[in-house]
Amino acid sequence: MADHLISPHGGDLVDLMTSGERETEIRKASKRWVSWDLTNRQLCDLELLINGGFSPLQGFMNKKDYEAVCSSMHLASGMLWPVPIILDVPEEFAKKIKPGDKLALRDPEGVLIASFDVEDVWKPDRQAEAESVYGTSNKEHPGVSFVLDRTNPWYIGGNIEAVHLPDHHDFLFLRQTPSELRSNFSRFGWRKVVAFQTRNPMHRAHYELTFRAAKEIEANLLIHPVVGMTKPGDIDHYTRVRCYQALLKHYPKDTAMLSLLPLAMRLGGPREALWHAIIRKNHGCTHLIVGRDHAGPGSDSKGEPFYGPYEAQELMKKHEEEIGVKMVPFKLMVYVEDQDSYCPVDEVPEGKKSVNISGTE
Repeated sequence: MADHLISPHGGDLVDLMTSGERETEIRKASKRWVSWDLTNRQLCDLELLINGGFSPLQGFMNKKDYEAVCSSMHLASGMLWPVPIILDVPEEFAKKIKPGDKLALRDPEGVLIASFDVEDVWKPDRQAEAESVYGTSNKEHPGVSFVLDRTNPWYIGGNIEAVHLPDHHDFLFLRQTPSELRSNFSRFGWRKVVAFQTRNPMHRAHYELTFRAAKEIEANLLIHPVVGMTKPGDIDHYTRVRCYQALLKHYPKDTAMLSLLPLAMRLGGPREALWHAIIRKNHGCTHLIVGRDHAGPGSDSKGEPFYGPYEAQELMKKHEEEIGVKMVPFKLMVYVEDQDSYCPVDEVPEGKKSVNISGTE
């Protein structure tokens, strides 16, 4: 891998895929193991574990790492990691296994994805997890609701060895792994890359924002939308990807790239901003655009926002050096009618009328 690219989180890009004799051994032995059919979120997490998007993780977190992440945003080793990555199972399944066992992790169709070495089996305090990770126990927060109502009550932790990446049947040429993106950056001579995270369609104001951000720091642009699990009610990724493809044509030639990220978002606001930065670092990016209420779920039924508009930017700034990825703050772009152009809200000439376009509506 080219020396000029940013190092992955932890120093090495994890690759949990096996091949040859080892793959054959796992496939043969898996017929004797207890199987677990992965949920959609678990499948998203597993894909990013396998391809190194979640480097330095080697599998689903054990109890020690899980508790350290919840309480301090760091792994037991001391490395920054803000979001628990766990394999949750029902109690009746947990009672059938013990540390030292092997599991066969399968997709919903029964296809073997990976072997799992059980290290820990425990019943977590999910209420405490929600409050630590999301800063609230209010179930109107979709991340909290998922932890408390849709997550199984027992967790199992341990390392994995993969034999097959989860299958996808759409936009395959845009689903680039961290290793593939890094190879492309190296091939094109991209040394500084700013990532734009989104779960929404992009419009003209987003174009102006991303174009200006890349130009100001003299970097290339990676449009890196999430196509795993997002917020309930979001526009489907098929529609969004076509929107991104149409917009990509308007950037100057060879300055921007589109790649899809199979991430299951947690909508964890400030903590999630750090997580997004680490994931983009693993994909070879040096900068991340962090917006107002970045990765937040909005407001509750009383109109109270779950996070302050700049909490994510403040936390990212605090840990910028530790992560090694620099933040590019999201500048609110507005349309100036008299000039028929977009500019940052703080640069609108005095007396000129401007119009703000929502990033989500």
